[in-house]
Amino acid sequence: MNFFEQQDRAKRNTNYLLFLLALAVISLVIVTTLLVAFVVFFAQSNSEKATSALSNGWWQSLAHSLSLDAMLWIALGITSVVFIGSAFRYLQLQSGGRSVAESVGGRLLQSNTQDLDERKILNVVEEMAIASGTAVPPVYLLEEDAINAFAAGYSPQDAVIGITRGCIRQLNRDELQGVVAHEFSHIFHGDMRINMRLIALLYGILAIGLVGQLLLRNASHLRLSRSSRDKSTGLILALGVGLLVIGYTGTFFGNLIKAAVSRQREFLADASAVKFTRNPDGIAGALKKIGGVSNSELYSNQAAEFSHMYFSQGVKLAFTMMATHPPLTERIKRIQPYWNGKISTDDTRHISTNESLAKGFTTQETTDKSSSASALIDHSIAHIADPAHSHLDYARQRLADISAELRAATQEPFGARAVVLGLLLDLDSAQSAIQTSQLTAYLKQTGASHTEIETLINIMRLAANSSPELKLPLIELSMTALKQLTHKQRQDFLGGLEVLISADQKISLFEWSLYRIVRHNLKPPQQYKQHMALRDLPQECRLVLSIIVYAGSLKDQDATNVFTQATEYLSFSSMTLLPKNTLKLENLDKALAQLNLVKPLQKPLLLKAMSQCIIHDGKINHIEAELFRALADSLDCPLPPLSIP
Repeated sequence: MNFFEQQDRAKRNTNYLLFLLALAVISLVIVTTLLVAFVVFFAQSNSEKATSALSNGWWQSLAHSLSLDAMLWIALGITSVVFIGSAFRYLQLQSGGRSVAESVGGRLLQSNTQDLDERKILNVVEEMAIASGTAVPPVYLLEEDAINAFAAGYSPQDAVIGITRGCIRQLNRDELQGVVAHEFSHIFHGDMRINMRLIALLYGILAIGLVGQLLLRNASHLRLSRSSRDKSTGLILALGVGLLVIGYTGTFFGNLIKAAVSRQREFLADASAVKFTRNPDGIAGALKKIGGVSNSELYSNQAAEFSHMYFSQGVKLAFTMMATHPPLTERIKRIQPYWNGKISTDDTRHISTNESLAKGFTTQETTDKSSSASALIDHSIAHIADPAHSHLDYARQRLADISAELRAATQEPFGARAVVLGLLLDLDSAQSAIQTSQLTAYLKQTGASHTEIETLINIMRLAANSSPELKLPLIELSMTALKQLTHKQRQDFLGGLEVLISADQKISLFEWSLYRIVRHNLKPPQQYKQHMALRDLPQECRLVLSIIVYAGSLKDQDATNVFTQATEYLSFSSMTLLPKNTLKLENLDKALAQLNLVKPLQKPLLLKAMSQCIIHDGKINHIEAELFRALADSLDCPLPPLSIP
């Protein structure tokens, strides 16, 4: 199952989740109605009538204790409590993955940390992110001895990785890679968004129990201030206990929903991790250590609320049917079919089946590779959100090529700003002087000191001399630090990018690509429904393809032919190339925003059409590669690196 099929499955799972939630709410309405009817019936009857009702017509008497209007008000009340509770939790989670990580006691790791444990996990995450073609997500450390991890957020742009200290210390690098690759699978395949929605929706059900706790607290105060003959206190107390029971009944339903939605996704994430790392022993070894010498239980007060997000079962269970993860043995068996069933951490290599599995991935990668531009693009599209081991090797090489000074600059907010700004400096000294002069004037207006400006420009010049293949990795490495900017710092930084871009009174496609990637990854978390069809957006497709065609500096007839070939993938009739003088890059932003709403299974057609505009001459250069990756990133399709010869 590829990235787009996974996205489509995630969309269907969201509808399934809403269906299960509706069933849970209906069940709570029924139980609550029975509870209120019971309380009202006995409040209006003396003990003798109540005893008689128990032996003769009890259900009939209970049914007549509430009117239809009362039942409707109960249903409205329960639904309102669930909705308000869910909306409240949703607003709390608006900041995305960061809010989840902080809720369970996670601490943001600074990229320039000197702690060996922290440096190790950051290196692994950086490799995985660059190999996947996405910004490096922030990493949060949980000071827990258990082996566990999670990915949280609404999209790759606001995703975070959370990991325990025990996970870093007890796993070797291969095992740690397997765990991180598992979490990257959740990031890309839409699982995170479902998980975040699940948290908010289930909190609404739990809110009923919180109302019960509030009533019990008020009832205890009333008992101290009122006569013992006052029945209202007893009724409030009974209602509070009932709502408390109902609330935790709702929690039971909620845990069942978690289990129903989560289990199968864990198998898929395990399989993706094996494909990514080409090493089944890595993730299998991590699972064996959880079942052997360690455990995965977290002790944070809010650990249970996020149990469906973890790498392994993070909380104790009263019933196995409520488990959000499949049994460890079953997960290991799927990864290593000929595993002997013994939980042992000493034997991390197994018989040739595993080796042939790894070789199978290698063979597939070799088959996919080709020196032609078309095969190169097709290979990257096929591996969107499903990078191959060759992409991981590429990421390691690019990280090794970055100088220590530049690498250090990307690890803190000030230096990261300078690195990205530097990538926009023109190599022509005269034009570069104009850019730095205008940027200096702008920075003074924002309140920057002379020393800060001088330091910034020195780092910028260092970044400007980077080789073309290092530009995107530098952006991806810088993104974690850039996300720590305050709102004002972020606006000043984006303003600085605009100053450099407009210094020569024109915008190149490279400049647009860089600015688009940065802005797309720094924007606040957004939720949108991918429900549109390509046929509904002909003008947007026409604009995007026209701009890409003209980027190739083709003659008029050649440009028309390339455009016609590209549109064949979209099945549009009589679509013509737009005149060059009508194209504006600001309109491209609006078009891409609309095209991002296209149904997942239709996006490959659009990517294929765009790629045909780029590879018309059978070649692809670094500028074209960056443009294509920027376009794919705007469509939330993380494209692995293009290994340009």
